Amino acid sequence: MVATSQPLAAQAGLSILQAGGNAVDAAIATAAALTVVEPTSNGIGSDLFALVWHGGELHGLNASGRAPARLTLDALPGGTLPTHGWLPVTVPGTVRGWADLHTRFGRLAFAEVLTPAISYARSGYPLSPVLAANWQRGIQLHRTRTGPEFGPWLETFAPDGFMAQVGELWASEAHARTLEEIAATGGESVYSGRLAERIDAFARDTGGLLTGEDLSAHRSEWVTPIQTAYRGHLVHEIPPNGQGLAALIALGLLDGLDLPDHRDDPRGLHMQIEATKLAFADALRHVADPQHVDVPVDALLDRSYLASRRALIGEHALDPAPGDPNAHGTVYLAAADGEGGLVSLIQSNYMGFGSGVVVPGTGIALHNRGHNFSVEPGHPNVLAPGKRPYHTIIPGFMTRDDGTPLGPFGVMGGFMQPQGHVQVVLNTVRYGMNPQQALDAPRWQWLQGRVVEVEHELGGAVSRALQARGHDIRVQLNPNAFGRGQIIWRDPRTGVLTGGSESRADGQVAAY
Repeated sequence: MVATSQPLAAQAGLSILQAGGNAVDAAIATAAALTVVEPTSNGIGSDLFALVWHGGELHGLNASGRAPARLTLDALPGGTLPTHGWLPVTVPGTVRGWADLHTRFGRLAFAEVLTPAISYARSGYPLSPVLAANWQRGIQLHRTRTGPEFGPWLETFAPDGFMAQVGELWASEAHARTLEEIAATGGESVYSGRLAERIDAFARDTGGLLTGEDLSAHRSEWVTPIQTAYRGHLVHEIPPNGQGLAALIALGLLDGLDLPDHRDDPRGLHMQIEATKLAFADALRHVADPQHVDVPVDALLDRSYLASRRALIGEHALDPAPGDPNAHGTVYLAAADGEGGLVSLIQSNYMGFGSGVVVPGTGIALHNRGHNFSVEPGHPNVLAPGKRPYHTIIPGFMTRDDGTPLGPFGVMGGFMQPQGHVQVVLNTVRYGMNPQQALDAPRWQWLQGRVVEVEHELGGAVSRALQARGHDIRVQLNPNAFGRGQIIWRDPRTGVLTGGSESRADGQVAAY
């Protein structure tokens, strides 16, 4: 089974399973295809994180990139990090992540796994509804940008005669050739070969700070997942620099609260929002690159600390502040094979198409993850050369308390992601929903202070009840604001797979 936000990408992964590949092969095939069939959310220049259930244990991969050696606070005009252009570009980690996953767990040849993506890029495909709408939005925004670094974006994603509308065909021969080179070199070309040279040259020609030396120094990191308990289950996340810690803190707080039996009970939603606000306050204060600063993960998840934070949750909305634990545009996919292998993988360019910088003639759209660095001196997440930023993309995985896997899950969407994880887990474990129900249920999203956005489907009565508790409730009609998720659960007794794919996207669950 493969579940993701684009049907063609799900079919790519399914074809690899049918060819004898395992869940990791299928995940890589799906991820590579997504760089072609959903470039509005990710690309070859993305970052990646993955959780892999293999051989009876869970493995974590952090394939996020680091800041260029020349990117310092002094290099920022006006002391701020822009959202687009070269300055927020950090080393793209996705391709090395594919290669590292394949080297450790893959079965089929790497080139075979990338074949579906190459075919889509060369032959083209028709745009689906949500994809077309996001593409149109990206073109409108990009036309407001000036500078030599932005020219190749239009040549790649808005070529002459192309209209970003439903059913329009789009192809990219440059993208196909780049994927072929990645396949032939095991991804090495992006970091120390011809593609790295082209990235370096374009940066030098257009004012970028990313160099060939930055690319060649990049390595992924195998990490031990972190987890917290919730009602007989363990929820697993990648440790910082990812923000999965926020989801675990919120669930740890909720595990000690008596939530009402009805999912949309305003009192229960109030508790969830308050727990999430406290979790984010801590995450935004402490999450950073653990290779540069000490991130107190264990202290933040300690039961006594959680109890002290839980005591702050009352009957009315609070303005969140971090505690002291020491006194303290994205695509997701899930894949499962017939042998028990399960993969939770997420990759992203951020803010739709990313930085707006595309390396000419390659189809490589570079992400802008460096925008999430702090520019506050002394902050754990402050910008520094060679440092990884606070990262919003997080793959999720759930096991039962006896250690048997339930399966992978994820919800895309910037700072919505931990909140989506919390809501999906609660929908599944506390409210007994199947994967599709858990994804389709109306969502809420805390933004800042007491501001909470809700989907229209949550209803006026519930919204007014939350407002009476002090929340500043705002109805958000754009479904993109609430993330887009996928789930695959495996029955431990029968091995039967049950999947769900986001109704807010063009997605699909593909199985055989």
